[in-house]
Amino acid sequence: MKQKRLKKQGPAWLMALPLYLFTLVFVLGPLVYMLILSFLRRAEVWGVTNQFTLENYKNILAPVYLRTFVESFRLAVTSTLLIALIGYPFGYFMAKLRGRWKQAAMLALMIPFWTSSLIRLYGWIIILRSGGTLDRLLMGLGLTDSPLRMLYTYPAVVAGMVYALLPFMILAVYSSAEKMDWSLVEAARDLGASAPAAFLTVTFRLTLPGLLSGVILTFIPSMGLFFIADILGGNKVVLVGSVIQDQLTQAHNWPFAAALSVVLMILTSLMIWFYRKVAHVKELEGLL
Repeated sequence: MKQKRLKKQGPAWLMALPLYLFTLVFVLGPLVYMLILSFLRRAEVWGVTNQFTLENYKNILAPVYLRTFVESFRLAVTSTLLIALIGYPFGYFMAKLRGRWKQAAMLALMIPFWTSSLIRLYGWIIILRSGGTLDRLLMGLGLTDSPLRMLYTYPAVVAGMVYALLPFMILAVYSSAEKMDWSLVEAARDLGASAPAAFLTVTFRLTLPGLLSGVILTFIPSMGLFFIADILGGNKVVLVGSVIQDQLTQAHNWPFAAALSVVLMILTSLMIWFYRKVAHVKELEGLL
């Protein structure tokens, strides 16, 4: 019956052809074009010339661009650590809620996605600027005597990154904790394990895949979300994405922008590869 049904529907490759064409045209095509463009030379006036060169990749080794990569990596690591510290407990305890409380927590988490991230980030300007909401609150509590200069600083950019990417970590940990067999924790407690020991040996190990997924979902975007640094950091925090944008819109050096994009893509691909290796090892440990 299944063979007859497949014959009526047609060959499997024909059914998957639209997906292959979409991937080829809109995913693989731009990547190949960007890779080829990174090895071309910029024209004197506009566009590029069909001359092979490695100069674009050599320019990336300049100290100013290496510092940009280091700054982007440092910001991504700092943001991811803070997001993990905040998001893991939130997702874990949200999975333990029951009934309406869980629905209310999920609704509160999803409501910010209903508005544009740019609008929400501009709202942080009102909060962080001198004499803004946070300043008035701190002075009203007597914690400060004068307005603080928090806007256009590195901590402001970190706060924006954490705010924008925190839901991804919470949802990843929540989905992992919700599927967990809580009877295993009870069994560990019955066998004499303390609450912290049961958490580290059972709960944390079972929710670790969700934590690793959340790290990938937050670390990789934080390497390229340059608009957050532009809005909340001004010109004081320059990321790789900001340099790529400047090369495209102001310098019109498309080959160099393509080379920067290729290097950034390689770095993020290495992170995904590392995550898959770690997840595979943890899966084998669970089977053993």
